[in-house]
Amino acid sequence: MSILAGRVVVVTGASSGIGEACAIEFVNRGAKVVLAARRVERLKGLVEKIEAMGGEALAVATDVTDEDAVANLFAQAVAKFGTVDVLINNAGIAENTPVHETSLEQWSQVINTNLTSAFLCAKHAWPIFLKGGHGRIVNVGSISAKVPRSECPSYTASKFGLAGLTHALAVDGRDQNIAVSIFHPGIVATEIMPGSVKLPENFAATPEEAAGIIVHMCDMPDHLNFYEALMVQNKLPFLGRG
Repeated sequence: MSILAGRVVVVTGASSGIGEACAIEFVNRGAKVVLAARRVERLKGLVEKIEAMGGEALAVATDVTDEDAVANLFAQAVAKFGTVDVLINNAGIAENTPVHETSLEQWSQVINTNLTSAFLCAKHAWPIFLKGGHGRIVNVGSISAKVPRSECPSYTASKFGLAGLTHALAVDGRDQNIAVSIFHPGIVATEIMPGSVKLPENFAATPEEAAGIIVHMCDMPDHLNFYEALMVQNKLPFLGRG
């Protein structure tokens, strides 16, 4: 039996893509899921789908850059299910603008959505983890935290920052039985940046393939941390010269 059976998982950015796929796979492993995103109608549709599978889900409309909204998310999760065991910080946006054309508003929006939101969610999950005696966070990073694309300064900075936050929280959590890790996807066919990169057919990974790795990182005993994972296309020029 999966260790996730009966556990409560909060997934941000759950209305589409990797977040939606994660929610479904966690339910397949027996978990209860709390779905956070801004698109309420999509969340409602996902709850209906999960309930039709025989699973349990709660949708909470959430702007993860707003601390009051994040506090409400975790309060509702505890009110419904009694606790939270796992947090998937998946909410994120992309930005592809040269530095001299990037406005401060654009920069702040990307940093707040991709990095500050993960801090806020971890902050409000942490006391619940401490009370429960265990916890696990997986932050969804990017291959751009390893090798950036050109003309993406705000996105790159947000993902490098997320990697640093992950490391800091992993150190802080280890004596508290809280495991914090990061998953770096390569190119995934999601709505985050449609049409921004021209790809050969069948080149991008599916959200389900990415979600399978994330859920696997969570499906292990509490004393173990699958600290970092990187999914990359074989033909992507990431590893060096051919």
